[in-house]
Amino acid sequence: MSLKLAKAKEILQKHVSEAHLITHAAAVSAAMGAMAEHFGVTGEEKEHWEAIGWLHDVDYEKYPDEHCRHVREFLAPEGVEEEDILTIISHGYGLVTEEKAPETDLEKSLFTVDELTGIVQAYALMRPERLAGMEVKSLKKKFKDKRFAAGCDREVIKKGFEMLGMEAGEVMECCIKGMQDHAEELGLA
Repeated sequence: MSLKLAKAKEILQKHVSEAHLITHAAAVSAAMGAMAEHFGVTGEEKEHWEAIGWLHDVDYEKYPDEHCRHVREFLAPEGVEEEDILTIISHGYGLVTEEKAPETDLEKSLFTVDELTGIVQAYALMRPERLAGMEVKSLKKKFKDKRFAAGCDREVIKKGFEMLGMEAGEVMECCIKGMQDHAEELGLA
């Protein structure tokens, strides 16, 4: 059975209380919905992508230095399927874990948008109109400036673009669109 977004939100609430982590979960979930659409995924399966995005940092607040290594202990008791647990673990591949490499479009998308949403969010926060009217061209300029949103790892994002076989602009467009669709929830309207 496909993981539902409402269930993902319920689970995350039990393990994450920091507002910035919840906003990040919402941003990644929104971007994952747009990535799903890019790959022709709709309906319940799109919601599944969004739910995976929502839960991707479930263990981060409690275990920031062991991120992705405690996902299973949080999610298995909630009845989350092993396949979904591995999908979530895969976003830390080569960074914090070697357990599971991203192989599917879903996994590669999660790996890529996790860091990219941080750059989109940082850029939106400095714009008077926030996410409204944000253009890929302007985001690319910010992306190239290594001092801007310096905590977001550009090498990880670029590796993600390669894994997906997509142009940077295509993925950025998906991220922007997904986050624009949820601008209210993200506090970026």
